[in-house]
Amino acid sequence: MKVCEIFSSIQGESTYAGMPCVFVRMTGCNLRCSYCDTVYAYEEGTELTGEEIMDKIQAIGLKTVEITGGEPLLQKDVPPLTKKLLDREYRVLIETNGSQDIHGIDERAVIILDIKTPGSGMADKVMLSNLPLLKPQDEVKFVITHRNDYEWAKIFVREHSLMGRCTILFSPAFGMLDPRHLSKWILEDRLEVRLNLQLHKYIYGPDVRGV
Repeated sequence: MKVCEIFSSIQGESTYAGMPCVFVRMTGCNLRCSYCDTVYAYEEGTELTGEEIMDKIQAIGLKTVEITGGEPLLQKDVPPLTKKLLDREYRVLIETNGSQDIHGIDERAVIILDIKTPGSGMADKVMLSNLPLLKPQDEVKFVITHRNDYEWAKIFVREHSLMGRCTILFSPAFGMLDPRHLSKWILEDRLEVRLNLQLHKYIYGPDVRGV
């Protein structure tokens, strides 16, 4: 597998925000979102075996692991790596951009499925066949860049009956949408979603890598 970086940090997004976590960032992405903050992961990385990755994770000594990217599911060895981690009693989160098939991922893993809004420029890449595969412990994330994205996301949640099936995250795009505006809209609409701030950016700054 081609791995961009492996590091420990405070989990910054999802319902696990605030938890110490090992991040395994895979190299490569098939999308080019307007707000992407990990463009270095498009190409940069080192080839590692599954056991080499496992050794690096074990050396860090934390039990929550997030496999992210880039887009991790572009690499065929990610599902076997996920199973190995789960078998060794790690909690595994997989953050995927929503364009790749999640079928075959070990059901013990938590899928964080990013549904691309129009503001990303990639809304037409969403693989709708993933939605019926979501489990109660999985999470669906919408990155919101402006009011139109918010309204689009509301319709998407309703049309695909996502409410109550899994956790739904609405995240203001950092530096593009003031969280106060998004929180106001959510409260006005009495929307049962979780406001999802990129906590790591507030702690370390928006341009710091490996934290």
